[in-house]
Amino acid sequence: MNRIDYLFQTKKERVLSIYVTAGFPSLENTLPVIEAIQAAGADIIELGIPYSDPIADGPTIQESNTRALENGMSIKTLFSQLLGFRSKIHVPVILMGYLNPIIQFGVEEFCKKCKEVGIDGLILPDLPMSQYLEEYKALFEEYGLFISFLISPQTSEKRIREVDENSNGFIYMVSSHAITGAKTAISKEQEEYFERVAKMNLTHPRLIGFGISDAATFQLASQYSQGAIIGSAFIKHITNSTDLKQDIQNFIQGVLAQE
Repeated sequence: MNRIDYLFQTKKERVLSIYVTAGFPSLENTLPVIEAIQAAGADIIELGIPYSDPIADGPTIQESNTRALENGMSIKTLFSQLLGFRSKIHVPVILMGYLNPIIQFGVEEFCKKCKEVGIDGLILPDLPMSQYLEEYKALFEEYGLFISFLISPQTSEKRIREVDENSNGFIYMVSSHAITGAKTAISKEQEEYFERVAKMNLTHPRLIGFGISDAATFQLASQYSQGAIIGSAFIKHITNSTDLKQDIQNFIQGVLAQE
């Protein structure tokens, strides 16, 4: 069973996924950071593949991408870093990236490497559903890779149901039609969107992302979904860290704290 499926079968609420850019803050930080994320209590690790034009991401994650690329991170380097990481990491690990670098690397070779090291799934914001169904669905399934598609407040009910039909693992529920890190609070309009989607009784679990930054927003998002994804706030927290393990512990435990 894919680790993502197992997680959502065994944990029904307050699932926390943490995004971090591979090779950030420094090239050799990839494994220490994901080990610290797991140790601090996160349920899923979303590992970003650095790209020069991350269209869905705001300034904070864009800057982390630039810094990681300057550090020398590449897909090839990432896979070499991840060899054997499953001896320490048991939570689901998802690679988040953009299509162009993966095509340049070779899509099937990419999938082979994912299976070889133990990656569970992919988030590819610029992969059209039609292209996925025609070109990649069978390939991803062959290598046991789950894919999560994104929905937003502007997504029609028809499209949401199409995403539900063709996703596996979970649906990435973007809280607003904006880039990552653009908002740090949840509006009434967003809550209405969360409620509307919750009432659709979709087959797959949902994680809410964009604008989730602390215990309050995580708790609110978890009232309308199975949990949430935090990226920009986490990246900001570790950007200038002098004690990554402790700072990661403090951040994640702060998010998971309940009053």
